[in-house]
Amino acid sequence: MTQTQLIGGNAWEQALHRHLVSHVDDERELLMAYQEAAVESESSAFRYLVSLIVADERRHHMVFADMAKTLQTEVDGLPEAFAVPRLGHWGFERAQILELTEAFLVQERKDAVQLQDLEAELDPVKDTTMWPLLVRLMQADTSKHIAILEFVKEQVARKWDSSEADWSGIEHPTASAR
Repeated sequence: MTQTQLIGGNAWEQALHRHLVSHVDDERELLMAYQEAAVESESSAFRYLVSLIVADERRHHMVFADMAKTLQTEVDGLPEAFAVPRLGHWGFERAQILELTEAFLVQERKDAVQLQDLEAELDPVKDTTMWPLLVRLMQADTSKHIAILEFVKEQVARKWDSSEADWSGIEHPTASAR
């Protein structure tokens, strides 16, 4: 696991790292509470819905831990690869990535329309099933997928190659405070 304090770093980096690590700890406690509540519940509906939350909380835990580890790797000059890669270098696959991203966006937008239609079709069972909720959750996931793909499209289209960049010239928000 990530250490709780950076060896180096300025005040902003130290504070950010503490925030990320403490959030991982908080998420761990919340995850355990969700799991315990689900195990103790007699309601299969509650257990099912909490299992969806647990999956999200596990992903949140992983992302925050990866961010903290990446900051630690960068600030303390550790020899390992970043857990969260830097943006900039999309390799020689730039055209292929753009093409795939566009195709994925088309499909995700179709899915969004289909999910909207499905939600309307589920009106007769809205008081007896959790299906409308599950469809709304899938709609939220689809919106998230679209946001990710739009981000990729924007970044790849920038035509910026990190191999030509001088990383030493990149400053953090409080680099002047160093």
